Amino acid sequence: MDGSKLHVAILVSPGMGHLIPVLVLANRLATHHRVKVTVLVVTTVFSPPECQLLKLPAEQNPVDIIELPPVDISHLVKPDTKVGTQLCMMVREALPGFRSPISAMNHRPDALIVDLFCTEALPIAAEFNMAKYVYVPTTAWFTALTLYCPVLDKEIDGQYVDQEDLLKIPGCKPVRPEDVVDPMLDRNDQYYYEYVSMGNRIPQYDGILLNTWEDLDSTTLKAFKENEIWRSMVKIPVYPIGPLRRPAQPDGSKSAVIEWLDKQPNESVIFVSFGSGGMLSAQQITELATGLELSEQRFIWVVRPPMKGAADDAFFTTKTADSDDTSHYLPEGFLTRTESLGLLVPTWAQQVEILEHPSVGGFMSHCGWNSTIESICSGVPMIAWPLYAEQRLNATYLVEELGIAVRPRVLPTKEVVAREEIENMLRTLMDEKEGKKMRENVKKLKISAENALSEGGSSYNSMLEMLKHVTTNLKASEHC
Repeated sequence: MDGSKLHVAILVSPGMGHLIPVLVLANRLATHHRVKVTVLVVTTVFSPPECQLLKLPAEQNPVDIIELPPVDISHLVKPDTKVGTQLCMMVREALPGFRSPISAMNHRPDALIVDLFCTEALPIAAEFNMAKYVYVPTTAWFTALTLYCPVLDKEIDGQYVDQEDLLKIPGCKPVRPEDVVDPMLDRNDQYYYEYVSMGNRIPQYDGILLNTWEDLDSTTLKAFKENEIWRSMVKIPVYPIGPLRRPAQPDGSKSAVIEWLDKQPNESVIFVSFGSGGMLSAQQITELATGLELSEQRFIWVVRPPMKGAADDAFFTTKTADSDDTSHYLPEGFLTRTESLGLLVPTWAQQVEILEHPSVGGFMSHCGWNSTIESICSGVPMIAWPLYAEQRLNATYLVEELGIAVRPRVLPTKEVVAREEIENMLRTLMDEKEGKKMRENVKKLKISAENALSEGGSSYNSMLEMLKHVTTNLKASEHC
């Protein structure tokens, strides 16, 4: 290395939910560990928030960002092609364009980190003699399911969702059939084959980075280290380096949302948002609005027009036509009747700033892991409302293992959650003894998260171990 900085490249697939954790990881490596970082982004039609993230001025963004040439997959997709399959196709088409910027670098990367949808970059990492790591920006439990899916594929006949027994994973909490991740919902769909391939490729990398920490995910992390089946299947180190999350980014002037929050009592407001990609049906929007009104709780609701297809329809863009005109899809008179209690925000909001505000006491969330991490690190308990991807798994973990969330009795993607149940969940979280206990639990996890990331903490040390691993491999290759 001739005394120069370690150089790490990170390849990321499209989507706000993928871009955020990668940029946070990149910033952490650059600012806390003095690593040169280049992020290479597989491009699509970016939403306004994504463009804002990618175009930050240099003083706010200590990493280099390279946007790979856009790819056209219109000839490959059908009207019913799943979002996850489209992501795999985009990355596959974009990978040839990945070689050129790497070749042109004076100091080529010493290591390559890829996200889950970019694991096909394995041969390119070998071609440029880069140490190679997979970044899974969610739980160890999800990672265990992904790694074990190729085994389940051989052992189980029929659809997973039709199984009567729990899906057993060595040393880990078993998975209920209804909680399986999206690609496992239909074993005949291409997305399932893509997912099984990911599970087969990951162990061929040099290590796995997880956006979790020891206290949050202790059972599965212990299984990776000690369980004999895992030790024989996955012979690479697993590095829990989280929680990595966006910092609050005040722009110097208070937004109308923050000014409204300043006028509310402490821990009195429920924040309702279903992430950058989540949408609800027209009927569910009506029930949610009515449930909020019946509960008489203060609220901020990031509201979008009803979906016309799948719950992840907004994945590739958070901008929807006519999204500011709520009169077409909210109950008549709702705005007038709730104007003293609630605030509607169209399409997108400053989530971290809102969750960190002392007036916010609860978060109705789709349970995407970025949002979950942000809520935990703000000490805010949740109403778990899973919509797609691994969110059902996350919701079960938050409710049953961590005790920091309440959830509907039915899956919101299978049935409409009724207004009465919504009202009850809101009152439970914000007013009742059960909600108080959740608030205590999440505040303990907040402290645990801060300790894990502090110098000498478990996640800080785990990142150091990973960088040491890169350096050791680099020195070994230089002597070959």
